[in-house]
Amino acid sequence: MIRGIRSKSLIAGAAFLLTAALVSTVFAQGGHGPGGDGRGGGFQGLQQLNLTDAQRDQVRDIMQRYRNEMQETGRRLRAAHEAQQQAVQTVPVNEGLIRSTTQALAAAETDMALLRARIHSEVWTLLTPDQQAKAKELQDQRAARQKERKERHSR
Repeated sequence: MIRGIRSKSLIAGAAFLLTAALVSTVFAQGGHGPGGDGRGGGFQGLQQLNLTDAQRDQVRDIMQRYRNEMQETGRRLRAAHEAQQQAVQTVPVNEGLIRSTTQALAAAETDMALLRARIHSEVWTLLTPDQQAKAKELQDQRAARQKERKERHSR
C-alpha cells in the first residue's frame, strides 16, 4: 500500500516536471528560452515540431497565464506529499491521519492533473495537424523508452 502511494506521488511529480520540460523545450527550439539552453535537454525531439514564432508566443502566453496556478498547485502537491510521508512514519500508526493526508494528496494530484490537461489542451489546439501527429509520434517513442527502462530495472 505504501509503495503504491509513493509510486503515485512520484508519478504525479514526474508528470509535473515533464509538462514543464515539454514547454521549456518548445521554447528552446528557437534558442534560449525559459529553462532551455538551445539544445532542448532530454526532449530534443520536440524541436522537430517546428513551431512558428507566433505559436511559440502563444505557448509562452498560455504558460504565463497558468504560471501562478502551476506554482501554487506544485507547492500544495509537495506539502501534501510531505504531510503524508510524516503521517506514514508516525509511531504508533495513526490510520486516520494517514487516510486524511492521503486524501489531501489525492486532491492535490487531481488538481495538478486537471491543470496539466488544461494546458495541454490549449497548447495542442495551437498545433497544426502535422505538428500534432509528430508530437504524438514523439510521445509514443518516449513512452516506449520509458517502458523499456522500467522493464530493465524490474529484472
